[in-house]
Amino acid sequence: MNVDDFLKRDLSRRQFLGRSAQNAAGVAAGMVGVGLVGAAALAKGTASERVRIGVIGVRNHGKSLAAGFAALPDAQVVALCDVDDNVIPSAMQSVQQVQGTSPRVERDFRRLLDDPQIDAVVIAAPDHWHALMTTMACEAGKDVFVETPATHHAAEGAWMLETARRTQRVVQVGLQQRSGAHFQSAIRLIHSGKLGKIASAKAWFVQKRQPLAASTSSEPPTGVDFNAWLGPAPERAFAVHRFHYHWRWCWDYGSGDLGLWGSQFLDIARWGLNVSWPQRVAASGNNLVLHDATETPDSMHVLFGCGDQTISWEHRTWSNHAPEGRTAGVAFLGEHGTLVVDRGGWKVYDCAEQLVSDTGEPSRSHLAEFVDAVNSRSTPLADLESGIISAGWCHLANQSFRLRRELIVDASGRPVDEAALANCVPTYREPWVFA
Repeated sequence: MNVDDFLKRDLSRRQFLGRSAQNAAGVAAGMVGVGLVGAAALAKGTASERVRIGVIGVRNHGKSLAAGFAALPDAQVVALCDVDDNVIPSAMQSVQQVQGTSPRVERDFRRLLDDPQIDAVVIAAPDHWHALMTTMACEAGKDVFVETPATHHAAEGAWMLETARRTQRVVQVGLQQRSGAHFQSAIRLIHSGKLGKIASAKAWFVQKRQPLAASTSSEPPTGVDFNAWLGPAPERAFAVHRFHYHWRWCWDYGSGDLGLWGSQFLDIARWGLNVSWPQRVAASGNNLVLHDATETPDSMHVLFGCGDQTISWEHRTWSNHAPEGRTAGVAFLGEHGTLVVDRGGWKVYDCAEQLVSDTGEPSRSHLAEFVDAVNSRSTPLADLESGIISAGWCHLANQSFRLRRELIVDASGRPVDEAALANCVPTYREPWVFA
């Protein structure tokens, strides 16, 4: 199937087996470390004024998102969904502590889509689910907050955009830096011209992690519907090192550290340089040090050619010696100074004037912006198209790495290389198929 044929096909919503999780409303109360309990919960509007939200995937970041949305005065988390019963109690407790009421629990995310009482869904499932869940939610009339990277395969982006626009749904991607005050002020400074011409930017993530030990195939843990977790991904036996959290380093479900961190910080780099798609992509890397069970590389260098500008990416997951002394960040190299920004703030170096900014916490602002966009029917700053493009840069880099050659990219973000183009199109496992 070529890319154009892929975009013309509709997803079949045939049912897969699943059962509802037992309601966990009786979970004992406890303290929630989200820093949002108190005034926000007390200032809740009436039920009819709040955006009613269902959260899909609540183990890790999804749990934090659920508590964050629950703390907003004009939102209410009414449902939690996960295929693992074991993660529900903690997420339920977090939400209950913040908003004072308990959401219901489901295992099958389509029950949330079919519920007319739910206005929007949060998608924090693994990456291989993002495109399918987003488009199905839009078709069901729900607005969507989807975690980054927005796509797992490059061709999914155009399909998601077409669906969101046709259904007139609000879709925001979890690029929280775009809502951060200090990231916004950094971009304003760059765009002001004060640093002169900025011909180059570099983004990175460098942090040492423990090697991932391989595990043998086994039965899934009690309470886990592993077939539903796999969904459209290829059928495989359960293995611990490919499941919770570690799926990020398996090509079937994630895009490695480039997808996890690159989709966020390359987004800032291209935002600052006002570029959409690169023209050339050359990646080099490998598992140079860890030699563990991960499929994605522990080291990678990527050069993105964007006409008269370049953007580079580096990640190393076996070292703590990061560029500029910052674990993850972006440096904009201008003729009158270099601006370095991360989640802790920004600073300009090699400039006569002292220019610096402390951090502005972006997470709460990002969630509030989504709720505001749902109410006003406006386009959020971290809109779907921005999220698709930033994820697409990572897919292009991973393609270059896996093919071991430079890619030439057209104006729409498609690689000219036929092998790379073919790999942009997913093959979904039945019953998640295109009819």
